[in-house]
Amino acid sequence: MTNPPHAAPASDRHLLLFARRPELGRVKTRLAADLGDEAALAVYRRLLAHTQAVAAPVAAHRTVWLAEAGPAADLSDEWGGYEQQPQPPGDLGQKMQAAFAQSFARGAAAVVIIGTDCPGLTTAHLTAAFRALETHDVVLGPATDGGYYLLGMKQLWPDLFQNKAWSTETVRAATEADVQRLKLSLCLLPELRDVDTAADLRAWEAAAR
Repeated sequence: MTNPPHAAPASDRHLLLFARRPELGRVKTRLAADLGDEAALAVYRRLLAHTQAVAAPVAAHRTVWLAEAGPAADLSDEWGGYEQQPQPPGDLGQKMQAAFAQSFARGAAAVVIIGTDCPGLTTAHLTAAFRALETHDVVLGPATDGGYYLLGMKQLWPDLFQNKAWSTETVRAATEADVQRLKLSLCLLPELRDVDTAADLRAWEAAAR
């Protein structure tokens, strides 16, 4: 089977995942403020398993960038099929920029990054993101909270990671403004909802029923 015109072969597509090891009191802290640490940890495990499942069929080199684990972290998940890297220092933008830079330095032609907060994410969204990069400079998966659940690009644009108030409702708009200012072509994926609060969790569970 041949690749579509201008499509990067699977080895040139990199899927990056930012994650934490499951650990009581250190994951889903905003959710834990409403539900308690144990319930928040259980939700995180569900989200992590979901993200791994939808990423598994994607034809790409997969790398998980793991936050520093605490003393009680669950290290049992061996992340089969993933290259493992420790998250670099800095704020979220600096971490993501470093992850993208490594992939491009290693010859990637299309790089997509996701987190572990989005239960609505599907394999189809990830496939669509890589397909969009055949004809667009940047692909963005907007989240309902004003951030994004996915970012993809086919070369490094450092401006997209700078001067952002991370974890606020301004991130998506600021990123789109950068794309417009740089005169880049942008593909927007469907808007999805992250699970960060008890209200988000209720919406997820209601949609699943």
